[in-house]
Amino acid sequence: MAKVIKVPQLSWYGPRELELPLPDSWNVDVRNFAGYNRPAVTDAQIREALEHPIGSRPIRELAKGKKEVAIIFDDIHRPTRVSRVLPFVLEELAKAGIPDDNIRFIAAGGTHAAMDLEDFTKKLGKSIPGKYRCYNHNPFYNCTYIGTTSRGTKVSVNSEFAECDFRIGIGSITPHLFAVFSGGGKIILPGISSIDTIFYNHGLPCDPADKFNYDKNPVPLDMFEAADLAHLDVNIEGLINLWGDTTNLYVGELRQSHEVGVQAAKEHYFTQKAKNKDIVIANAYAKVTESAAGLGTAFPSLKKEGGDIVVICNAPSGQCVHYLAGPWGKIISPKARIQIPIPPHVNRLIVFTEYPDLSGLGYIQPSPKVIMVHKWDDVVSLLQETHGDNADVAVYPNADIQQWPRE
Repeated sequence: MAKVIKVPQLSWYGPRELELPLPDSWNVDVRNFAGYNRPAVTDAQIREALEHPIGSRPIRELAKGKKEVAIIFDDIHRPTRVSRVLPFVLEELAKAGIPDDNIRFIAAGGTHAAMDLEDFTKKLGKSIPGKYRCYNHNPFYNCTYIGTTSRGTKVSVNSEFAECDFRIGIGSITPHLFAVFSGGGKIILPGISSIDTIFYNHGLPCDPADKFNYDKNPVPLDMFEAADLAHLDVNIEGLINLWGDTTNLYVGELRQSHEVGVQAAKEHYFTQKAKNKDIVIANAYAKVTESAAGLGTAFPSLKKEGGDIVVICNAPSGQCVHYLAGPWGKIISPKARIQIPIPPHVNRLIVFTEYPDLSGLGYIQPSPKVIMVHKWDDVVSLLQETHGDNADVAVYPNADIQQWPRE
């Protein structure tokens, strides 16, 4: 007899539940974040947010008399369902008298690999790529210098964006590995910034005591300075639920709307962390192509004497291609490599994926403790060999965004 846990899978490939049988004798503790089951925003709520922005006038008023519009949005490696709010944004621009031909979309992917037509369609909707020009940001070329932050970051941004006289950003607020929260200034830096700008910002020294303090960490503070220089006219971002649907929408002036959103996010993503577990199962969904992000949630829940971590990362496209921090060879290193270290109390780190991606392990510190497994039955067999019929297990269904607050 087995007990079955269910976790969300395949965010951009037809979301569905993955059923994971576990021994019935195991004590299984599922830890969701506070807002995991909140309903998605309705059409009426989207209109309300756009008609009554925070610290700003509506788009239809701000965009009057403008000639060229850039709509930047977070890329396919982020969960934002841009297509959900886009028809209402385009409606606002039409009321301002902006012709469709004067609107373009730019994927704010920072140093991620370029999106293709399928990606644009998933993010923006089926009709958008055939009606509007959709571009990728290129961090290596065609960037315009717009100023220097107080921390010395020379900010160069996408030249197409810089040439437009009206600018809208669309994204999500979720816990983030080193920027504390996504959204806000991140839509500009790294979103549409040059490789040199991003490299300098990501390397800013930070006191360990301030690493998870959003008001003191220099990286997000510097991002906001860059965003100020870029003059984003309208910020649109939301919180998400278990399935990646937007549950709360914040629209308006960048700093003010983001501040309101972050205060809500601290409650929304709050997770009562498990402790002293033999096994921790960390499912990645919203940021499945950056599944190592879930390790920050999983590690503290293991018992100090040692235990096993299972990371579930079913990503048909593999782990994110990252020009700044990703693996680019067995021997060579990227400009600013990210590798999550494995704490001593982790006996094994089992990476479960039905889409084998050996190079994707490059985001985790090389270690014989790391094991990639492609069948769930094999995962359970490995765990039973060590833990037998009596195991204390924690499950984080959205481990990659369950990192607030830090302990």
